[in-house]
Parts: sequence; C-alpha cells; structure tokens
Amino acid sequence: MIKKLKEGIYNVGAVDFERTLFDEIVPLPQGTSYNAYLVMGKDKTALIDTVEPDMAGELFKNLDELGVDRIDYVVSNHAEQDHSGSIPLVLERFPGARVVTNKKCMAFEQDLLHMPEEVFTVIDEGDEIDLGGRTLTFVMTKWVHWPETMTTILKEDRVAFTCDFFGSHVATSHVFAEQCDRTFIEAKRYYAEIMMPFRATIVKNIEKVEQFAPAIIAPSHGPAFSEPSAIINAYKEWVGPGTKNEALVLYTSMHGSTRKMVDALVNDLAQRGVGVRSRDMVTSDFGEVAIDLVDLTTLIIATPTMLAGPHPKAVYAAYLANALRPKLQLVGVIGSFGWGGKTVDILKANMGNIRTEFLDPVLVKGLPRDEDYQRLEALADRVRAKHVELGVLK
Repeated sequence: MIKKLKEGIYNVGAVDFERTLFDEIVPLPQGTSYNAYLVMGKDKTALIDTVEPDMAGELFKNLDELGVDRIDYVVSNHAEQDHSGSIPLVLERFPGARVVTNKKCMAFEQDLLHMPEEVFTVIDEGDEIDLGGRTLTFVMTKWVHWPETMTTILKEDRVAFTCDFFGSHVATSHVFAEQCDRTFIEAKRYYAEIMMPFRATIVKNIEKVEQFAPAIIAPSHGPAFSEPSAIINAYKEWVGPGTKNEALVLYTSMHGSTRKMVDALVNDLAQRGVGVRSRDMVTSDFGEVAIDLVDLTTLIIATPTMLAGPHPKAVYAAYLANALRPKLQLVGVIGSFGWGGKTVDILKANMGNIRTEFLDPVLVKGLPRDEDYQRLEALADRVRAKHVELGVLK
C-alpha cells in the first residue's frame, strides 16, 4: 500500500501483518513494516531505504502504481538487511541509480550484499543533495543502533527520515502514529529491545535531529509522526536517569517452593507501597519484560537451584538485562535449593554491565519456613527504603 506523507513524498515500503518474530528473537505482536520513502524533486527522485528482500514485490508494485520510471538516488541510512537488502534489486530495475550512504555503511553493505564500490556515492556529516526544490541533508546518528546509522533530513519540508531511530514494530494501514493506538506502546517495546543499550548516544542524537525542527519524523518501522514532539519527549523520558516506583519479580518454580516465596514477597512489597508485578519467565513474552526494564527501579530474579545453578530461564533473564543495560538501581535473588550451588555467583557474573546495588539474597533450603518469610519481609523493607531514598516513593 502507498502512504502519502505530503505531495511528492510517499512511503512505498511493505507492510507485514503476518510476521511474528524478528531477528529470530524479538516477538512481533503487531507485525511490522519496512518503510521506504520516495521523495520527488523537480529534477531528481530519491528512494530512502528499501525493504526486506522477500517483500520487494510490494515495493515495486507501489513504485509502478506511482508511475516511477526513474530513481536517481537510493539513500541507505542503515546497512541492516531489512532496510538495505533490496538495494541490489532496485539497482537492477533502475541501473542508473547511485547508492548514497556514508563510508562505514558502504563497507558493511559490501560485506552483507556484495555490492561493488562503483555504485556508491559516499557522503559525510552535513553533505547535501539537491533534487530540485528539495534538498537532502545527511546527519550521522551513530549507534541507533548500529555504528553507521544516519538520518536523512528533507530540509524544505522538514521531514526527518530516521531509519530505526523512533521506530516501532507495527503493521498498519495508517500513515501517522496519531491514528494508530498501539504505536507508542510498541515504540517503547522497540526502544527497550533495540535502543536501550545506547542511551548515552541517543541523548546526543535526539539533539542532532531536534536542531532541524522536524515537522514529520518518518522511521523505517511503523507509522510516521506528524507531531514529532510526542515521540521525542517519550525518548527523552526513556533515556533520562529517572526510574519509577516499580519492582519486577521474574520467577520460575519447579516444585512450588520458589513460587511461595514470590507470592509472599510480592505481597510484602505491595503492602509497603512499592509498585510490583511478577512474571513467569517460562511463559512470559520477554518483549514485555524489556518494556518493564525501561523504567524499573528494582529487579528480583526468583529461581530454584537446578544442577547446582540457577534455572536456565533465570540465566537468560540475567543475560538479557545485562545486554539491555537498563537504569536499574537494585537487583535481588531469591529462591529455593536442595543441597547447595552457585546460583547467586552465576547470575551476578551474567550481569556485569549493570551498575546497581545487589541486595542480600534470600535462598531457602526446601520449603520456606517462618524465619524465611521474615527474611523476605526484611528484603521488602530494604527495597522500600531504597525507593524512598531515590525519591521514587514518597
């Protein structure tokens, strides 16, 4: 489907309502889209990014419907194949087109797509291309989320084509996010799963985009934003230092002992005014876990001891949190064991990137007793005190 942003500016990419998994790990409850933007000047025509190769037919169908018989430039903001993968196919259809990108992106695409150097026009920060009445300006927005990523600004129309930056995995017929209720929920999921490890860099890149006062932000996944301040302000909150009065207990329980501890701790935290929820690590959508981690103050991993260590799902949860590098202030471990092990040591070893306070663990031999429940109450007291100290709980 063709989505018109403005006269002469169209999203001619592909919408995939059926895709349920991205990168073989990221759940897609709302499907996704691969946005490719056609910008038509008086003299030249540019295509900004392409689509996943197996969706190229939809891209070409949209171009045919618009009667496009010439593309002068294919701007590649990012080398990952869901954006660059159809460039060779576009060059076959439009052999006179030049691939416009930065030096690092060119190198990636030579490796990923085996594209020869002679098809590229290499640009750098602040370079411009005149399409005739419309000017493309290139801004290096590195590490959102690859080192070569850039943003293309259409100066006269104040449109920022930001690639993955400000994106969301949403399949929709709507042009703009303001028409699609799920966009901001999925934008937070997208940020959590992909952008959160690069918070410090994102702060600087928000400023680089803001200086152009965009009237439209057009990312490579999900709908565009006709009110850019909404998504920009959301990103500022997500990357900012503040957390919320929230605790998450991620658990699994093999024979019920750890589950009893979880239920008790959740009740103790709630009684102390701490916002708390629990998620079963075996059945939960870890995309939802990633969303929780964006604003979370406290994470508790609750696991039985299995083969002298934590349950594999607990190891995965620790590894995921470590990779995403959230703003956590407290991490705790609770659980039941039979004869001993190294549960805490293993989980800590998998969370070395997180600058946080590790609470004293509450590990129980077998079924918890009265004194164990008292230790859980003491843990809840410590969490509450830290939330008060941080100012997230009044």
